[in-house]
Amino acid sequence: MIGREYVCTINSFGWELALITKKFRCESMRWMEVISQKIVDWLLGPENPGVRYWALQQLKDRPADNADVMEAQDAVMVSACIKTIMKAQKSEGHWGTYGNMYLPKYKATTHNLLILAELGAERTVKIEKAIEHLFLYQRNSGHFLTDIPKTEKGYASVVNDGCCLDGNILYYLIHFGYLDDSRTQRLIDFQVEYHSDDVGGWKCRAFPIDRSKVFPENCYMGGVKVLKAIARIPKKRRSKDLDRIVRQETEILLENEIFRYLQNPDGTRKEKAGWKKFGFPLFYQSDVLEVLDVLTELGVRDKRMQESIDLVIKSKTSDDKWLLKNTYNGKMLCEIDEKNKPSKWITLRAARVLKRHLG
Repeated sequence: MIGREYVCTINSFGWELALITKKFRCESMRWMEVISQKIVDWLLGPENPGVRYWALQQLKDRPADNADVMEAQDAVMVSACIKTIMKAQKSEGHWGTYGNMYLPKYKATTHNLLILAELGAERTVKIEKAIEHLFLYQRNSGHFLTDIPKTEKGYASVVNDGCCLDGNILYYLIHFGYLDDSRTQRLIDFQVEYHSDDVGGWKCRAFPIDRSKVFPENCYMGGVKVLKAIARIPKKRRSKDLDRIVRQETEILLENEIFRYLQNPDGTRKEKAGWKKFGFPLFYQSDVLEVLDVLTELGVRDKRMQESIDLVIKSKTSDDKWLLKNTYNGKMLCEIDEKNKPSKWITLRAARVLKRHLG
C-alpha cells in the first residue's frame, strides 16, 4: 500500500482518478482483498442488529425496504442499548434536564437522539415526541442552543456558535425523516447563511483556543459534523449553495490532509494524534475514520486521502478486525463495544470506507 501516487483528484466533481504503483494499479485492488468474506459475515451476524442493519445496506447494497433490512431494524429496536435509552426517556419526551438538551453530557436529549440514529433506530412515536421537545431549543434563525429560551427575545437570539451541535442535530433529523420539515429547512438555511464563504467553515467560540496552533480559520471538527449531515441529503435534493459548501469544506479537509490541521511553532504541519485512535460514537469529536467515511460517502477520491487510507488498512488486527480505541463507555446510558477489543462498529466503518474507495 505504500508508494502509491495519484495523478488526479476528486471524481465526484467530474475528474477521473488514476492511481499508479510499482506493483499494481488501483483498479486491480478491490475492497474484498482487504475485507474478507469472513469479516463481512461477522458484521452481518445477528449479535449486533445495528451493525447488521447498516452492513446489509452499505456492504451488500440492499435497499432500505428489503425484508432482511427491515427485519434487522426491528431487531435494533429491541436491542439492549436501545431499550436502555428508551426506558430512560421522560414523559415529556426528553432525557436528563427538561430545560437543557445537552446536560448531563452524553446522557441528555441531543446525545441520545444521535446515538439512536447511529445505531439505526427507526422513527417511533416516542422518538417523534423527543424531537418535538428538541425543537423547543431552535432559535428563530434556525440554529440551536442548548437551553430553552425563557422569553421571545431568547428565541430571537443571534448568538452564533456550536456548529458541531447543529451538524449532529441535522444528521439525526435527516435520519428520522425530518428533511422536509420546515424547521429542518430553517436549520439548513442557517448553515448556508452562517457559512464563512471567504475562508470556509463555521465560526465557533470554542475554536481555536490558540490561533497560532491551527491552520483552519474556523472550527475543524464542527465542520466535519455539518458536512456529515449534508452528505445524508440526497444529491438531487442539495441546493447549489450546499454543493458549493461541500466543495469548499471538502477542500479544507484535503488541504489539511485530514488529520494534519495543527501547526508547529515553525509553521509546519502537525498531526492530531488522537484522530488516529478510532472511536464510536464520537459526538462532537472526530477521527480519521469518520472523516474518510464522510468524504467517501460524498464520492471523493484524492491523493491527499491516501495516508489516511493506508492508516486505516494498517490499523487492522491480525484477524482482519479493527479495535475500539476511543470510547465514551461509562458516560453514556449504555455501553457500546469494549475498549481495545475488536469492534463491529469500527470494522463496519472501515469496511464501508474501503468499499467506496476501492470499489
